Amino acid sequence: MKNLIRIDAGQIFTPTAVLKDNCVVVNDQGRIEFVGPRTKAPLDAAQTIQADNLRLSHGLVDIHVHGGDGIGFGVGDHWEADLEKYAKWVLKFGVTDFLCTLSAASHEELCEMMETYVGFIEKGMSGANVIGIHLEGPYLNPERKGAFNPAWLRTPSVAEARDFLRIGGKWLKQMTMAPELPNAVEVAAEFRKAGVTVALGHSNTDYDTARAALMGDFTHVTHTYNAQTGLNHRAPGVVGAVLTSDEITGELIADGIHVDAGAMRVLLRALGTQRVVLITDAIPGAGLPDGVYSSIGQTITVKDGRATLANGTLAGSSAVLNQCVRNAHQLANVSVQDAIRMATLNPAKVIHMQDELGVIATGRKADMILMDADFNVHMSMVNGQVLFSDL
Repeated sequence: MKNLIRIDAGQIFTPTAVLKDNCVVVNDQGRIEFVGPRTKAPLDAAQTIQADNLRLSHGLVDIHVHGGDGIGFGVGDHWEADLEKYAKWVLKFGVTDFLCTLSAASHEELCEMMETYVGFIEKGMSGANVIGIHLEGPYLNPERKGAFNPAWLRTPSVAEARDFLRIGGKWLKQMTMAPELPNAVEVAAEFRKAGVTVALGHSNTDYDTARAALMGDFTHVTHTYNAQTGLNHRAPGVVGAVLTSDEITGELIADGIHVDAGAMRVLLRALGTQRVVLITDAIPGAGLPDGVYSSIGQTITVKDGRATLANGTLAGSSAVLNQCVRNAHQLANVSVQDAIRMATLNPAKVIHMQDELGVIATGRKADMILMDADFNVHMSMVNGQVLFSDL
C-alpha cells in the first residue's frame, strides 16, 4: 500500500474553481497526486482526513513579516531556535510558507544577519517553510521611515547591493526601496537583473517619479497606502501611481487598522484581486496580549491590537494572516476564493514561485490548510505532512 493521505473537504479552493465534495490525495513525496471527485480517487490511501464541514486551500504565504509570538527575526541571541519556534507557531494561523523580513543598523550587521539566515534556510527546520529573505531597507526615505530607526537608513549603493546579492543568492527574494533616493534607479536595476523583486516603499516621492519607477525595475509596492505619499487631486503621489498602474502588484495590510475598509475597496477596484497581496507586516507582538516589544531597532507598544511607537506612529501590525484573509472578505467584500488567492497565489507570483506555491493541483507541493467558515485554521500540512491539527 502506498503511503497516501486523502483529504475529503466540503470545498476545495483553487484560483480558478471552488470544488465541492471533492478530495485531494497526497503522496509520500509530499506532492499532490490527485485532485477531483471522490469516486475517482485512488483507493489505497493509508489515511483519510474527513473534513466535509471545512474548506481546503493552499497554505497562506506571507512575504512581509518581521516576527510574532514574541519572536523577532534578527532580534535577541537565539536566532535559529527562535526562527524554528516561529515557523511552528505560525502554522496555527495557516501560514505554510514565509519570507523573513530583515533589517539591521549597519551594512556589516545586515550582511552577517543575511548570511546566518541563509544558513538556517539551507539547513532546513520543522514547521512552515522559510522560503527566503525580504530586505526592508536600508534604502528608505527618512521622511517616510515609519517605525524604522532613522540611524539605520542610508543612500543606496551598488557595491552594497552586490554584497547583498552575493550573500543572499537565490534566497534573496524581495528588496524594498524608495525610488527617489540617489542611485536608487541603478541599484534597483542590479536587483531586478538578479531576479530579485524590487518593491517601492517608504517613499516620499511624487507621482511622476513613482510612476516612472513602477514602469521600470520596481514591480511591487510595499504595504500600499502606508509610509508613502497619498492621493491628492493635484498631487497624486505614490498611491496615485499605484492606482493607475496596469501591471504592478501591491501589498495590503488588512488588519482593519492600517487601511480603512473603503480604501481597501479602492485598491481592489483599481488593481483587481489578482494583483493585491495580503501581508501581515507583523512584529514580535503579533498573536500576543497587549505589551511592549522590540523590533527594527525600536520599542513598540501594542494596545488594543494597535502597534505604535511612543509618538503614535504605526509600527507594523499585531495581526496574523488568516485574520487578514477574513478581513478582506468581510470588510472589503471580496469573495472567499479571491481573499484566499490574495494570500496564496498572488504572493507566490510576486517572488516568482507560482510554479511551486499557491495552487492546489496535481504535481504541486502539498502545502495545504483546512479552515472553517470563519477562517479559523484546523489543520496545516507542509510538504505533505500534517504539522498542526485540532481536528
